[in-house]
Amino acid sequence: MPNYGHFSDNPQTEWTTNPDEPDRNMKLLRDFSYTDPEGKVWLAPVGSEINGASIPRPLWSTVGSPYTDDYRQASIVHDVAVSQKLTPAERKKADRMFYYACLSGGCPIPQARVLYLGVRIGSWSAQKVSFWSKLIPKNLLFRLPSTPKMQEEILMRDLFAEGFREIAKMDESENFESLEALVDKVLK
Repeated sequence: MPNYGHFSDNPQTEWTTNPDEPDRNMKLLRDFSYTDPEGKVWLAPVGSEINGASIPRPLWSTVGSPYTDDYRQASIVHDVAVSQKLTPAERKKADRMFYYACLSGGCPIPQARVLYLGVRIGSWSAQKVSFWSKLIPKNLLFRLPSTPKMQEEILMRDLFAEGFREIAKMDESENFESLEALVDKVLK
């Protein structure tokens, strides 16, 4: 049986509410961790705020929403990992951890690949935020603030569709490095 790593136990959480945000956040009531296949422990300490898988909202209807399916535990440690200031290389490692944590949580390989594509697009999109915000000049009286957001969502969906088509062609026996190279190519 392949080594996908393992979780410490079942996470213990409680919902938190904030009148300024949708009720999507949770707080960990005790430490929770994932040990990856290389033995690195990814800790989500007690008190950490989490909000589910880092799948961009435009992809929820395709990939899944933040708290559904066998990737819920993986989303906890990934949320905590990416809530810190990370270099692009560190973020890529956190996304890799998410892939293996998805497999450890029970996701089949094709689903873990699609989820990995989703979080990589989310990471790519987060890096582009400053680019999108510059598309509308600040001195216009009549601005369409949703235009860059709509363009970004369309681009994310297009990237996802392209990546999904390529992932569907992969043999299940292909390794993670092949998947990572494919996603890197899609995001360039």
